[in-house]
Amino acid sequence: MIIGYARTSTLDQKAGLEAQRRDLEKAGCEKLFEEQVSSVDVAKREKLAEAIDYLRDGDTLIVTKLDRLARSVAHLLEITGEIERKDARLRILDMDIDTGTSTGKLILTMLGGIGEFERSIMLERQREGIAKAKAEGKYLGRPKTAQAKRQEVLRLHEDGKGATEIAKQLGIGRSSVYRIVQSDGAI
Repeated sequence: MIIGYARTSTLDQKAGLEAQRRDLEKAGCEKLFEEQVSSVDVAKREKLAEAIDYLRDGDTLIVTKLDRLARSVAHLLEITGEIERKDARLRILDMDIDTGTSTGKLILTMLGGIGEFERSIMLERQREGIAKAKAEGKYLGRPKTAQAKRQEVLRLHEDGKGATEIAKQLGIGRSSVYRIVQSDGAI
């Protein structure tokens, strides 16, 4: 059986999910598993776990791109190991890789390593850029929206309003209300 797995990082990426679905169906997938969750949240990728669990001897799991499947070489090797233990294979469409062959396994491992290296370089550059911007006083982080409404929070609290009501009225998080009130010594 040919099984497809499609993933996008956010709910806003409907077109990306539709494109993956189209490509997987064109590749002959008989069953599709789809989810919209960040690859960082490996524990929350329930549909990937279901797809791998669904695999049987001789089945093929197909993904459109390597980054839809794994974020690191370690995770990639873990996934391919699970697939191999089930005597199944993995195909990645955009790279024309099939782990049913020795060459496919080799290329997949090499590309996974290159991808992880590329990502770590990108993150290193990002950290350097942020450090430089902070040193120049250009990077101030996210605006402190809740703290900007501190006086309003305290006034509403003194008027007897509850944290949930204050949060809704001011458009901030309830935990921010508690933090402001607590730091003022009112709790």
